Amino acid sequence: MAKMPADERFITYDVLVIGGGPAGSTIAALLAERGKSVLLLEKEHHPRFHIGESLLPFNIPLLAKLGVLDAVERIGMLKLGIEFVSPHHETPSFFNFSDSWHKEMNYAFQVRRSDFDQILLKNAACKGTVVIEGCRATSVEFTHSSDVLVSSVTDDRQIRHWKARFLVDASGRDSFLADRMKLKRKNRRHASAAIFGHFIDADRLSGQAEGNISIFWFGKGWFWFIPLADGTTSVGAVCHPDILKTRQDDVTSFFMSMIEMCPALAARLKSASLTAPATGTGNYSYDCEQMIGDRYMLIGDASGFIDPVFSTGVYLAMQGAFLGADAVTVCLDDPSRAPQAMKSFEAEIRRGLARFSWFIYRITSPTIRNLFMAPRNFLRIEEAVLALLSGDIHANSPIRFRLLLFKGLYYAKAIVRKSIGLFNRSTVTSEGSRT
Repeated sequence: MAKMPADERFITYDVLVIGGGPAGSTIAALLAERGKSVLLLEKEHHPRFHIGESLLPFNIPLLAKLGVLDAVERIGMLKLGIEFVSPHHETPSFFNFSDSWHKEMNYAFQVRRSDFDQILLKNAACKGTVVIEGCRATSVEFTHSSDVLVSSVTDDRQIRHWKARFLVDASGRDSFLADRMKLKRKNRRHASAAIFGHFIDADRLSGQAEGNISIFWFGKGWFWFIPLADGTTSVGAVCHPDILKTRQDDVTSFFMSMIEMCPALAARLKSASLTAPATGTGNYSYDCEQMIGDRYMLIGDASGFIDPVFSTGVYLAMQGAFLGADAVTVCLDDPSRAPQAMKSFEAEIRRGLARFSWFIYRITSPTIRNLFMAPRNFLRIEEAVLALLSGDIHANSPIRFRLLLFKGLYYAKAIVRKSIGLFNRSTVTSEGSRT
């Protein structure tokens, strides 16, 4: 941690939030509503580009509580379900959110993130948050008193210093605190990289399904296909980082060659064209050893990021912000209860991540693919899985037992598949030896 100049005057707030994405804007708005003085520092200027355009049905009540649901609906593309497409199955598999355990959670939106994030940031400002854009946090110091000191630099190189009772790191993949405290670590159970772009004139699903997200499996990983309200479609490939290291030409050409590996997707993009060159990202799966500490917490992507296959990023960020706002309020209003509140916050965040992660770690396995491509609602298992994909990660959720049944079914099928594979290889070897 950097040592602050002792002779500088610091402007003081209850809470300082670093980052104006969905996590930072949400927690800032909630805390300002509760009468806390909140400063939010955002390094860029909104609107700005960001990937991750697909929301979940469980985002909807959060948006309503923030008072921005109508605004999001105006810029959003209605999303009623999910399409899965596999090269090993003749027909796609469709899931409608209305068929999940929670029948009322029957829709979400696809959103252009530049518009969506700007709505949330403006809402934070309207609720009383002091928002400064084009201002990057550069250093932090936790004093022996009850203060957190933060220095920042603006686009025009003005250095400013701030004091707060509590610091919320919502800096996204910049991971402001995690890098400085050496908390960040690669996710050893899952490695992912992505390459993506926006297309016009893509062939979408018809009727009410036009706004549904499509997931395409292919030999190297999987693709997302996200229709947006302005006519563009977000398409991205997610694969192991080593795949991107094989690139020998420019990113766009490599991206188009990957699309050709997925005939079903290539057909959807036959008449489409990119609106700008494709973009690639390196290995982005990581987490942090801890998300909380004395006078600080990490929320959203600042605390970790997993594969985006089920569009979990924005939901986890916003849900974490709601939980975080409750914990920060306790820390400020009743310090004696702060340790327990913070521990409960981190435990709930990690539980939610674990529930999604189990599926994400196995998304490219043949067993999980076969289960998704031939769903059965035996004992309401399909309803439970679809509820999870809608965002139900709550500790007391009624779907917990059914998810255990699904996992049991997965392990049983995986064992059978492996046994058949071993038997077939053994048979081939034996026949070869006799020959």
